[in-house]
Amino acid sequence: MEVSVLGIDLGKNSCSVVGLDGTGRVVVRRRMRRETVIAFAGSLAPCVVAMEACCGAHHMGRALVAHGHTVRLMSPEYVRPYVKAQKNDDRDAEAIAEAATRPTMRFVELKSQEQLDMQTLHRIRDQLVGERTSLMNQIRSLLLERGHIVPQGRAKLAVRLGEMLEAEEPVLGFRIHRLVADMRARWIALDERIADLDAEFAQAALTDERTQRLLTIPGIGALNATALVAAVGDARTFARGRDLAAWLGLVPRQATTGGKPRLLGITKRGSRYLRKILIQGARSSLPTMSKSNTRLGAWVRGLLSRAHQNTVVVALAAKMARIVWALLRHGRTYEPTLLAA
Repeated sequence: MEVSVLGIDLGKNSCSVVGLDGTGRVVVRRRMRRETVIAFAGSLAPCVVAMEACCGAHHMGRALVAHGHTVRLMSPEYVRPYVKAQKNDDRDAEAIAEAATRPTMRFVELKSQEQLDMQTLHRIRDQLVGERTSLMNQIRSLLLERGHIVPQGRAKLAVRLGEMLEAEEPVLGFRIHRLVADMRARWIALDERIADLDAEFAQAALTDERTQRLLTIPGIGALNATALVAAVGDARTFARGRDLAAWLGLVPRQATTGGKPRLLGITKRGSRYLRKILIQGARSSLPTMSKSNTRLGAWVRGLLSRAHQNTVVVALAAKMARIVWALLRHGRTYEPTLLAA
């Protein structure tokens, strides 16, 4: 049995498999469990194995690469147009196999276990930060209902909360005092867990040569560097720096028709987390960069003279994404270009 392309529609327990020969005709159509898929693919001659980039796809892909196959992962939105008639698992697998044969299809790089581990740590940290923010907002609302208004800022809330809980005369009722004290203890525990993850990211950034290069970029810290290296991997996946910025959703959205270009806001495609931390890094570095005597500083000052600061922050984040691609692609460090005196 000659199979040129094997399309796999991954499921939690079972998967649909469709095999195409060299002419594109379906020669295999089966449904089997995940473990059986790997054994079945191992019995075939090396071919192209196509899957959607979803949960478990990278683990399955590494197992198939070990059998000599070429794995191609695709975004589900790019596969959807190839689904014929009614949607079912077999049709999805057939669409995946057909989409993988298109010469203009965009594929997702297969990630290593180390990259997935680092991305998991970032997701856990982001979840803990969200829990901490939710807890702080709940504490503020409880105090506000009892007439205690606390200024904005995590540090101010921590100081005010300590004063109220440690006061000689009770400020809150007994039950509310005990409840708020318990919420404060949970807040401290979340701070410690987040700090532990931050220390782990800082250590990982010092042991990886790629993250060390990214740390030379203004506005890029250990958190940004480790997240970008884990997500991007091999920069050769992107042909140029603008492709990375577009992948992160930092380029203008187009609505061009009839030859009349129309640019809207940023597309916000790709990873929301990566886009968020890049924009935060750009915002933190904007004051210093706008005063620097460099070409990038002059570019920032020119933007500030004609655009809103938030627009400049997003444009600077897109510029940082292009610099990240250049450093990862060419193995260089960031060296700012000084303006002539």
